[in-house]
Amino acid sequence: MKINRNFDNLVPNYLFADVARKTAEYAAANPDKKIIRLGIGDVTLPLAPVVVEAMKQGAEELAHKETFKGYPEYEGYDFLREAISGYYKSFGVSVSPDEIFVSDGAKSDCGNIGDIFSQDNTVLVTDPVYPVYVDSNIMAGRKIIYTACNEQNGFSAMPDESVKADIIFLCSPNNPTGAAFTFGQLKAWVDYANKNDAVILYDAAYEAFITEDLPRSIYAIEGARTCAIELCSLSKTAGFTGTRCGYTVIPKELERDGHNLYATWYRRQATKFNGVSYPVQCAAAAVFSEEGQRQIRENIAYYQENARIIASALDELGIYYTGGKNSPYIWLKCPNGMGSWEFFDLLLKEANVVGTPGEGFGENGAGYFRLTSFGDRESTVEAVERIKKLLS
Repeated sequence: MKINRNFDNLVPNYLFADVARKTAEYAAANPDKKIIRLGIGDVTLPLAPVVVEAMKQGAEELAHKETFKGYPEYEGYDFLREAISGYYKSFGVSVSPDEIFVSDGAKSDCGNIGDIFSQDNTVLVTDPVYPVYVDSNIMAGRKIIYTACNEQNGFSAMPDESVKADIIFLCSPNNPTGAAFTFGQLKAWVDYANKNDAVILYDAAYEAFITEDLPRSIYAIEGARTCAIELCSLSKTAGFTGTRCGYTVIPKELERDGHNLYATWYRRQATKFNGVSYPVQCAAAAVFSEEGQRQIRENIAYYQENARIIASALDELGIYYTGGKNSPYIWLKCPNGMGSWEFFDLLLKEANVVGTPGEGFGENGAGYFRLTSFGDRESTVEAVERIKKLLS
């Protein structure tokens, strides 16, 4: 018996596990300290009332023989896929309900989508990068190449025609940097993918935070339907981090190597996934109702104000950062040339504030730091005051 030796190539601990361990050790040694966590991107506001009621109603239906549901369809119930399709239409993008797969979240799909691609493909990721893109492909034994996101390019890397990649991971607005592609920048990636017969895996988990005239879907770009798969999540859009629901879009015309990718992913899902529970899909559909959109926009606005508070403090301190405006994340340059983990320790021990060290997201994250706006308002304001006092 042998195990997958590709796991030997992973860093020993997942980034957020290291952050949690260090925080827990400090808290145990300093029980009198009030620690404020602005590290992990978990939401703090409750689910919207209309969402909760829909989930309750869905659970109630399971209590009666006439309305009981067993296994859901592999691609999700029609009512939810139609609601998602209508949501795309609300910002000018056409996605058919029968191109949508409902899942238990974008993280799962980002890790699992590689099942339909050969191990021999070369994967391109931007650096710094959400660790799942890298780790899942290391586990699969694929070659990974990196393109640098840095201060010089505004943390929005562009394609290099001299580099050949088969699978491209893009995230916009980006986790961790908060940078978002313009229409022109995203068109350059689409053109590159079509020219090189590559597939873009486009993570749009934070699209609902976009406030400027920027693409909220890769399908807003001409040519994307022949080269891109879009993955999205309700975790940040509607607070489903604990409820688990997301969706992946695969255009019916997208083909590679003689295979239709929609059909191939369907076959994978039918084998390895039994669908999202009925009450959760009812709750998800409520997100896209008129009242659901009104209620979740209130929650998003709350987090956007938190981001503004953090960004204003950094402006006051003269610290360079990206994000905050179209993203719930603020990606800041560590002051005084400090390293990422060095700054993590300083904030934790001197201000009792937890963030995420940038180098945990890749080589180009060294010397940078991520703060999240998903805390509650009182804690966010207090954390900002502590940071200002420490760094002034």
